[in-house]
This record gives sequence, C-alpha cells and structure tokens, in this order.
Amino acid sequence: MHISKNDLYEKIKDLKTKEEFEEEIKKIIREYDNLLDEDTAALLLVDKLGRNDSITKISDLEPGMECTITGTVTEIGEIREFNKKNGGTGFVTNLVLKDDAGTCKLALWHGDVGLVKDGKIKNGTELKIVNGYVKKGYYGIEINVGRWGLLEITSNGKKEKIFEKENKVSGTLIETKPSKAFFKDNGEFGFVTDIKVETQKGPKQITLWDDKVKDIQNYKKGEKIQLENLVTKDRNGKKETHLNRNGKIKKL
Repeated sequence: MHISKNDLYEKIKDLKTKEEFEEEIKKIIREYDNLLDEDTAALLLVDKLGRNDSITKISDLEPGMECTITGTVTEIGEIREFNKKNGGTGFVTNLVLKDDAGTCKLALWHGDVGLVKDGKIKNGTELKIVNGYVKKGYYGIEINVGRWGLLEITSNGKKEKIFEKENKVSGTLIETKPSKAFFKDNGEFGFVTDIKVETQKGPKQITLWDDKVKDIQNYKKGEKIQLENLVTKDRNGKKETHLNRNGKIKKL
C-alpha cells in the first residue's frame, strides 16, 4: 500500500497546519524540478522534520506496509519448484529473519533463490530489504522484495547486490514515469524511475536511479538516446535493466 500525503500529514500535524503542509509540498516539488509527485514530496518533508524512521522494526510490521527492514537469517526453508501461470518453472523459499524486536518470514522468489543455492545467503547472514512489501502469509507476517525493492547482503559491513553487466541500449524514448523516493543507508533520499525505449528489438523498460532520474528530464519523448554501462538483474524470473550512477545517457 502506497503511503499518501494525507497519511504522512498525521505524523506532523502538531508541527504544521494543513495549509503550511500543502505549501511546503509545492515548494519541495519546485526544488526538485517537478520530478516528484505530492506523496513523495510529503515523505521528504516528514523526514526533514524528523518524524520518519527509515528502518522499520520487525515487531512493527503490518500487512499492506511498504518498508525497509534489517535482520539476521536464522532459518532457511526448503527450495520449492512450481509451474508458473504463464509457463516455465519458478522457485521459492522462505527464510526467517530476526532483529532485536522480533522475527518474520522473508519470501525469496526465482532469481533471488539462487543466492541461497550458491551459499551467499545462509544462517547468520545479515540482510537488508529496501522498500519491501508486507503481507499476511501462511505462517504469519511475511515480507517480500517487490518491484521497487532491493535485497542487500550486509554481513561484515559489506553490501552485495547481484547484478550482471550489460553494455548499452539505443532507441527512441517513448515514456518516462514519475519518480519515487527511497531511503539510503545514510538516511538520505535516493530516487528511482522507469523509462521505456523503443529499440530495434522492440520496447525495453529501464529503471533509472538517483542523478540519472534528473538527467533523463533533459530528453523529450520521441528523441533518440543511448544508455551505456547498464546492469541487469533477475527479478521474479524476469530480467530487469538498470542505469545507476556509473551509467551514461546521451543523445543520438
């Protein structure tokens, strides 16, 4: 469930009137060159006022939440194989995560299951799920790595995101979606958006991060662009293409 600006206002209504709140949102949107929607701008404001916690305790998880949690793997379930509705085979496994406040299930699907098979995730591994979504599972509260989520291995202070290199994509920009905000480890905000590029092989969706979200605003729909130094990741059995700070965008 997406957190609306009205829900966020409840966190600071003792600090700002509704009129002040709305005016601050408009100001933030202007500061970010109209890259943000109102809900994201409200999240920035609430964080600025010190009323937003970037890490959610497992004991506070509720179905429908979108949140970031950290925890240590204490159990790893059996890897199960199943037939997907659209054909092909999928994989799933359930882990138990523990922090200092409680435990919950973490469901891993398809490509992420490979981290268990390869031994990169095992008992004692410390994980961080960024922007995961919470639901009520068969065995209680369960967190999943959603479309905007990231799974990070943080054991020994190291972070590992499993990406593969991809060279470049060229084509016509046909869509740029509104940006979303998320929390980084240092408490600052990062930004992410999706674009769609018409290539010789058909339309391709690419996820842009941080400064690349602002860079893409320099290009209009219908312009030919080239994106370099992309990376790909297997998410729920599908390959996703990403452009992070090491990537480049240029006009053709």
